[in-house]
Amino acid sequence: MQMTCCIRGENRMTRIPISQADEHARRMKERLELSTAEIGLQVRTTNCLEEKGIFTVRDLLQSSPDTLLSIANFGEKTLEEVYLALEKIGYSREWRKPR
Repeated sequence: MQMTCCIRGENRMTRIPISQADEHARRMKERLELSTAEIGLQVRTTNCLEEKGIFTVRDLLQSSPDTLLSIANFGEKTLEEVYLALEKIGYSREWRKPR
């Protein structure tokens, strides 16, 4: 499926085709700015993250598992919750520790 984008000119409209890949990239970029609350995390988890200055998906993706696990009251189960929420919106991170 190919989408189009319309650009208004002086008295005309031009249609520019947008590939599926471009549209997917645009949606993924928009998702970086979602707040931690918007991706379905528990309130307790969101509060823990915000105390550490982590407010958006971008912040989460830039945080290492060790950084997240250093947050008070943030353990392996909470880390799993965060990474599962990220996977649901199209981002995956390696989070399982080797045994």
